[in-house]
Amino acid sequence: MAFEIKSIGIIGAGQMGNGIAHVCALAGYEVILNDLAADRIKSGLATINGNMVRQVAKGLYTEEERQAALARIQGSDKTASLGNADLIIEAAVEKEEIKRRIFTEVCPHLKPEAILATNTSSISITRLAASTDRPERFIGIHFMNPVPIMQLVELVRGIATEDETFELSKEFVTRLGKTYAVSEDFPAFMVNRILLPMINEAIYTLYEGVGSVDAIDTAMRLGANHPMGPLQLADFIGLDTCLSIMQVLHEGLADSKYRPCPLLVKYVEAGWLGRKTQRGFYDYRGEKPVPTR
Repeated sequence: MAFEIKSIGIIGAGQMGNGIAHVCALAGYEVILNDLAADRIKSGLATINGNMVRQVAKGLYTEEERQAALARIQGSDKTASLGNADLIIEAAVEKEEIKRRIFTEVCPHLKPEAILATNTSSISITRLAASTDRPERFIGIHFMNPVPIMQLVELVRGIATEDETFELSKEFVTRLGKTYAVSEDFPAFMVNRILLPMINEAIYTLYEGVGSVDAIDTAMRLGANHPMGPLQLADFIGLDTCLSIMQVLHEGLADSKYRPCPLLVKYVEAGWLGRKTQRGFYDYRGEKPVPTR
């Protein structure tokens, strides 16, 4: 009998992990949401519940469907709980050494036929696959944030990824109601290779005093018809994630046009990472966001 994906294990209960769990459960998959920190699992499940309640209020699906989807998600802080999953998606922070460490810990618990995927937004799939016991059954499945709303998933094969792994991943993404775009395994793939240098350039525009935070965001919203300005978007993504992706681009392609703006580095060093820390290019501690420059 051909291998079929029925259950999904997700490593990391943060913004991306809980979003992936949300869409998988709604599509009818059994989901294990795994994280080392029990409080992160609790908060991830609360976020999923809140987001689903909003979707029901919008008439996207029924209350019965919401309850059934929630019942399909189990939280666990034990790595061994991923042992029965057919597809395991790693959605930890964008740091290669952390992802490698996770794969080393998780691989011994997985069944041999299980597919291991990473939600990395920029790191080499081939290199990550090489740190596992199953490079043929390893693939990049990169969801966009926020996962329940964004339609696109980037699929990225490593040099060793087998056709079966690729085909099963395409079926999985389609069943979620998403559209996949296939990218070659180059630093930052497609979306972030185009998007992050634009954000970095907006930060340079601020750094060099060409425009204020408000002027730059207004200009791109109204002048380029972007739904949100690049600095607002950077705060939403997380400035630490923006910096990580720019560093991957700069190191991986060795081109000075990808040099992270010193102002971005300074904000990250200050711990001003955007919305998640209440301060970035905007201060979110009041009733409405106020530019910090």
